[in-house]
Amino acid sequence: MKAEKKAKKQPALVIVESPTKAKTLDRFLGSPYKVIASQGHVMDLPASQFGVDLENNFAPKYIVIFKKRKLVKELKATAAKFKVLYLATDPDREGEAISAHLATVLGTGKKIYRAVFHEITPDAVRAAFEHPREVDTDKVQAQQARRILDRILGYTLSPLLWKKVGSGLSAGRVQSVVLRLIVDRERQIRAFVPQEYWQITATLAKRVPGTEKMVPGTEFTAALETVNGKKAELKDGETAQKIVTELQRVPFVVADVTKKTTQRHPSPPFTTSTLQQSAFNRLGFSAGRTMRIAQQLYEGIELGTEGPVGLISYMRTDSVQISADAQAQAKNFILKNFGEKFLPESPRRYRSRRGAQEAHEAIRPTSLSHTPEAMKGFLTPEQFRLYGLIWNRFLASQMASAQMEVTSVDLTAGKCGFHAAGTRVLFPGFLQVLREEEEVKKQKGEKGEGEGQEKEDEAKSESQPLPELIKGEKLKTLKIDPSQHFTKPPPRYTEASLVRTMEELGIGRPSTYAPTLLTLSTRGYVNRLGRALVPAELGETVTDLLSQHFPKVLEVQFTAKMEEELDQVEDGKREWADCVKEFYDPFAEALKVASAEMQSMKQDPVPTNENCPQCGKVIVIKWGRKGKFLSCSGFPDCKFAKPITTGVKCPEPGCEGELVQRRSRRGVFYGCSKFPACRHIERTLPAAPPSALPEQQTGTD
Repeated sequence: MKAEKKAKKQPALVIVESPTKAKTLDRFLGSPYKVIASQGHVMDLPASQFGVDLENNFAPKYIVIFKKRKLVKELKATAAKFKVLYLATDPDREGEAISAHLATVLGTGKKIYRAVFHEITPDAVRAAFEHPREVDTDKVQAQQARRILDRILGYTLSPLLWKKVGSGLSAGRVQSVVLRLIVDRERQIRAFVPQEYWQITATLAKRVPGTEKMVPGTEFTAALETVNGKKAELKDGETAQKIVTELQRVPFVVADVTKKTTQRHPSPPFTTSTLQQSAFNRLGFSAGRTMRIAQQLYEGIELGTEGPVGLISYMRTDSVQISADAQAQAKNFILKNFGEKFLPESPRRYRSRRGAQEAHEAIRPTSLSHTPEAMKGFLTPEQFRLYGLIWNRFLASQMASAQMEVTSVDLTAGKCGFHAAGTRVLFPGFLQVLREEEEVKKQKGEKGEGEGQEKEDEAKSESQPLPELIKGEKLKTLKIDPSQHFTKPPPRYTEASLVRTMEELGIGRPSTYAPTLLTLSTRGYVNRLGRALVPAELGETVTDLLSQHFPKVLEVQFTAKMEEELDQVEDGKREWADCVKEFYDPFAEALKVASAEMQSMKQDPVPTNENCPQCGKVIVIKWGRKGKFLSCSGFPDCKFAKPITTGVKCPEPGCEGELVQRRSRRGVFYGCSKFPACRHIERTLPAAPPSALPEQQTGTD
């Protein structure tokens, strides 16, 4: 039913997703509204059936989710007491679909309104209820198209993998492409052949005039750049040592000094992607943990007598835009706390990446008066850390640029040319809020583990203080250091760098980054080595099979194009069924061929030289959905089985066990083989394991 411009204030039922959000809205709205929670989706495709009619334009079959039947019954009983229903679920595709299903289940004979807000504050909520709209069918259909595409892939490819590889496996439109990225990167690393090179760094200082003494506190470093006017390329230690020997005989002379003033601009407020990256790099939070905490901050935090208050705006967004009200609030806060010189000449406008959906704002605090320190007593430690990250980033994004003096020094030493650079802050601007060392890291792209070591070294040298140097002056040589290096392979992905890559390539959307990473871990396709993501043997096997038989499904460009088409459905520019059909027709043909021709990877058990402690029969290595494991060859009569140890001793004092890989709903972890006697666990493997497979039988007597 079409929504009126302004609903009359009469008794009405309001439905949101979570109990926390319901509690916050209930305080804002008061009488005559009653606010209850649906606890997420109430309808979905059936788990036990395909649920999509391929012969009838991909018509979906929705049912009430089995675990929600009791709740839906309670919702219906409550809804029967009201003639007006407000649907106040999240302002994205998932939220729109939840609202549509709630309207189907509860809306018979009722006036139905859709209330949309991007922050849970009194003003935003009241405005949404004063100007409701109807359910956005284009958004619902975009979500439906995504759900059906995922169902087609999941319910056709997964059984094929069960048959050819092992039970319990899965494939997904986004998941499988992201797995391929991780596998391809690991293979690049394995194929990489490092090349040796050397660098020479000189530690220098100003001289006291007329003496050989150094001026205290004037030390700085310079790097060799040229030899005989050409770029220095030192490929071995012998060449480097010859140059060092020559340098020890000649003075270092300042050839040129240049100074220039530059500006360093603040970064825009957080999007979902950049928040997940920064939270991983700076706080060590996984993408899933970041979104869980952000959801809590968005839905409402108990602030004593104030009651529950939403502290941040909606956290699933790819936009860097902010409202005029938020900008005005930032301007007033900066003026009051820092002064006019910390304001930019005009309010800052940031440009979202190409293809971003501008329906939402960037992630920002709902009120700058709720400073992190003022909120500390109401937040858990992890909430406080994430909220501080969001608050500081937003405030800094609205401040004046930092003014930097960059000094560049060229030096000569015989036939060699050296270079040194330094940076001095003239005016801190936004750096008054963000610590400078963190901002330097951010300007370098917040590299993941192992990334850009040369650039990190360069950043350190450029941030050094330089003394006042004069062209032509001779310097005191304190030390000349030759250092051996090797070129490095591309780094393994971390969660941060993988999310950044997904966004850059257009794979997935803000709501899918964290669930995709979690699925790869819980399915056993990817392991964690420190902070890095490493493909498991199972993940490589699945990727190879899918790449061979479904190359289009695993193409980055194809997946990105599909995301764009879903966006077109949301914008009302494309029919959802056409989008699904364009994918399904060639996929169905490939599926027929793969079902007949895909090689089975189920391996025969491999005997070891170990005997079963229960029945004495030979222990064999088997392949399961979680990879290789040890089992009694007498199965099913004997059900003895155990994981293969990693070769890493349990660090618990007095324990003689070894760490073994285990898996929970949160992904891979490493537990002691003596469990339950020893309950020690590690989230990542403390050291790279040697081959821990038991010795295999090589022959028979």
